[in-house]
Amino acid sequence: MQEQSVIIVGSGPSGLATAACLNQLSIPYMILEREDCYASLWKKYAYDRLHLHLAKQFCQLPHLPFPASYPNFIPKNLFLQYLDDYVSHFNIRPLYKRSVDFATYSQESQKWTVKARNTVSGEIEEYSGRFLVVASGETTDPFTPNIEGMDTFTGEVVHSTSYKNGKAYGDKSVLVVGSGNSGMEIALDLANHGAKTSIVVRSPVHVLTREMVYLGLVMLKYIPYGVVDSIMVLLSKLVYGDLSKYGINRPKEGPFFMKVAYGKYPVFDIGTCKKIKSGEIQVLPAIENIRGNEVIFQNGKSHPFDTIVLCTGFKRSTNTWLKGDEHLLNDDGLPKPNFPNHWKGKNGLFCVGLSRRGLYGASADAQNIANEIKSLL
Repeated sequence: MQEQSVIIVGSGPSGLATAACLNQLSIPYMILEREDCYASLWKKYAYDRLHLHLAKQFCQLPHLPFPASYPNFIPKNLFLQYLDDYVSHFNIRPLYKRSVDFATYSQESQKWTVKARNTVSGEIEEYSGRFLVVASGETTDPFTPNIEGMDTFTGEVVHSTSYKNGKAYGDKSVLVVGSGNSGMEIALDLANHGAKTSIVVRSPVHVLTREMVYLGLVMLKYIPYGVVDSIMVLLSKLVYGDLSKYGINRPKEGPFFMKVAYGKYPVFDIGTCKKIKSGEIQVLPAIENIRGNEVIFQNGKSHPFDTIVLCTGFKRSTNTWLKGDEHLLNDDGLPKPNFPNHWKGKNGLFCVGLSRRGLYGASADAQNIANEIKSLL
């Protein structure tokens, strides 16, 4: 059994931020990572045109700012370069291909025991530590919805984690399922590559520009949520007008309130709405079922498609391996305690990057966790 003061599960940006903060305080740690690289969601499962949705000042990790030469909204390749520099700077060395099967706390030894499967050798390895940090993130496992008749679909079905760009879809009819930021941006990418593009928008959604969101985040430092939300809705109406005639309805609750209460981000529009208004992207309601290449929608209409791209998000699998925790995480792998106490459990258990506040929230969590561990050592 290998022993270390702190065991971190996951080496995405949240795990890396935690490692850097512990490094700064000279606290020994180890990182267990199931993939063969750090930041695998960014390195292996992100589409080409992805940018950080928030301005860079809200996205840098602790103790190492972005280079001044970086643009305000950072593209995937530059963010990966930054992460490479970050890992090198703090000498972070995760143990790769370690899939955590089991973690439990012993009152007797007052330590966590973690069992991880080495996916290369197949062996089960045991680790022990006084503190355990869940850094496996909000986006652990791709979620595929159960749509009636999906197994009869004659075309290609891909999850957003397998989509890179629209080059291969130029002459095809493509349905994007999911109207979050990934869905909206992939729909735009497909339309830009000449695909006949449709997108399913099931629920009301706020549509804002990046500049509006930046303004809102700055205002939140000085003005209450409710007032900022009212200003955001007013600006959205001025810029986009009434989108309901195109199939996009605005929620009754404000965008920042919804982000905090439900983890539902507003859509950061970078050109999709213009193509929806021009008819280049068709908005469709929820899917009723699928029959062959025909997709039937809840308004009774049906359309044929060559490809379905599922931008249906992720689930967390923490509850399958974390045993004996009744205080920190719920069955969906999200914190039970409310912000700002969401990161701290009992018996030396912590979570990072689950506050639904993006990289900014993960950075704050990492610093809080490192400081708390330092005070307990």
